[in-house]
Amino acid sequence: MSRDDFSQYPELPSFPDDFRPDAYRYVPPVDDLTDVEERFVFDFQSYDDELEDGQRWSTWLSVEPLSRGPEPRPDWVVTSQGAIDTELGVLKTGKEADVHLVERADPLAPDAGVVMAAKRYRSSEHRSFHRAASYTEGRSMRRSRDERALKRKSTFGRQVAAGEWAVSEWGALVRLWSLGLPVPYPVQIDGTEILMEWITVPDEEEGTVRTAPRLAQVRPSPELLASYFQQLTDALATMVQNGFVHGDLSAYNILAAGERLVIIDLPQVVDLVGNLNGMTFLQRDCANICAWFRSRGLVEADEDALFGELMAHAF
Repeated sequence: MSRDDFSQYPELPSFPDDFRPDAYRYVPPVDDLTDVEERFVFDFQSYDDELEDGQRWSTWLSVEPLSRGPEPRPDWVVTSQGAIDTELGVLKTGKEADVHLVERADPLAPDAGVVMAAKRYRSSEHRSFHRAASYTEGRSMRRSRDERALKRKSTFGRQVAAGEWAVSEWGALVRLWSLGLPVPYPVQIDGTEILMEWITVPDEEEGTVRTAPRLAQVRPSPELLASYFQQLTDALATMVQNGFVHGDLSAYNILAAGERLVIIDLPQVVDLVGNLNGMTFLQRDCANICAWFRSRGLVEADEDALFGELMAHAF
């Protein structure tokens, strides 16, 4: 159809010969933004593409939304797409996983950076989790291929195991945090790596912070010891009310962050009812905790009484 064929439609607008029908046909001069709403105007700042050894771009936006921490998120969580993750060193080594310190900060807002704990489960060299079969009782694999690989203990099976333990701990952290329990805030999971809150205490000598000590390392006053025991009792009660058992609770996987306790190492959390060993694990948790508190002088810490109290909350 030629241009002349439109003469019968006088209501149609006329266009200049240099009219461009694309989205970028008009770009106003930089100094002429009077017709642009203020919320669409911003200062563009570029980032340096060069990363140093031990650095990577933040993986926050590269993982799916369900792999990010629950909302409302703490103010310290860095979500900037331009943030950089910098390795700061190994915090702890273990049989199944190592914990590293990672700083995540936007180069354009370095004061808003945060140091997190990165728990990384081993893959090809991953060794079977201690008493893994009893902990995984009642759990189902998403793919039968993965389940067969686990049973054969092949290289792929060990990789699957690492991923499953990471997913298990991630799920436990998210659920327990959402219940208001004293666990590190889970920032994100990416494969076999979990980024979570770094639990610290002030270092008065250095004027900085350091990793909170394990409960087994502290010597609290009688008043603080009683407070610690009550905190654990309340936490365990909330867990069993929601059908969870830590499964490996002791003074070595509880951090003493000043006057509060924080429970860590949660990949083996089991279902109190769905796992045939659920009650046994709960009894063992009670025995381990009460034995430690009695050794520190809290004579009223009795595992049978604690187990009975928790059962009252569970049913």
